[in-house]
Amino acid sequence: MRNTAKFTTAVLAAGALALGLTACGSGKSSASHDYSGPLVVAATPVPHAEVLNFVEKNLAKKAGLDLQVKEFTDYITPNTATQDGSVDANYFQTKPYLDDFNKKRGTDLVSVVGVHLEPLGLYSHKVKKAADLKNGATIAVPNDADNESRALKLLATNGLITLKSGVSQATPQDIAGNPKHLQFKEVEAAQTPRSLDDVDAAVVNGNYAISAGLKPAKDAIILESAKNNPYVNLLVVKKGNENDPRVKKLAKLLTSPEVKKFIEDKYQGSVVPSF
Repeated sequence: MRNTAKFTTAVLAAGALALGLTACGSGKSSASHDYSGPLVVAATPVPHAEVLNFVEKNLAKKAGLDLQVKEFTDYITPNTATQDGSVDANYFQTKPYLDDFNKKRGTDLVSVVGVHLEPLGLYSHKVKKAADLKNGATIAVPNDADNESRALKLLATNGLITLKSGVSQATPQDIAGNPKHLQFKEVEAAQTPRSLDDVDAAVVNGNYAISAGLKPAKDAIILESAKNNPYVNLLVVKKGNENDPRVKKLAKLLTSPEVKKFIEDKYQGSVVPSF
């Protein structure tokens, strides 16, 4: 049986607080450095939890790792739970998102290893090609700083807009050229696939696209290139836990030939190994 528990965000928020208060007794506090229990890893369902469940089912036992996976449906709770010790690690985010989260929230989370890339894509129920977007078309983009910037850069790379020179964290205010007079609707990243019936197109993160039944390599009208891409998805822990032997075991398993083959076979280019 897979050691996977599914929770709603609301329940997890309350659970994270309660577990944080008892972390010293649970063996998950970074201060106690008690690494004897199972390694509990937070992950969004697709593809992160699927990859972890493959590891748990096929590789962990042989490596002497007791792995437990907790599924989250948002991009905030996995980090707050890792910070407060409710979980030992998480696997769902990119380095730019992690850096922005640490800066804004005052957390001290660090990357252990990069595992895969989920190409960001532009999808539409109304047009077959980006060139067919009408003047004044509305495009939904993720509302968090990192993914919105990434979305705008995707549109700029493909000639739909131009951005001001030298901008690292782009917002709609940084658009220098907009020949189609595109309008932007900012929504939570998880909601971008659901917005497709209400807008002309939407920029969707790879994991949410797959969860919604979209096939990025086939269905995206624009797809991010994997070449020199900084948005690799990471295994992350609270600073000080990088040397947890359980974390080291998981990092090695996540970058194993077996996991590489699993990702390539299952996701057919919609998720790309980065090792």
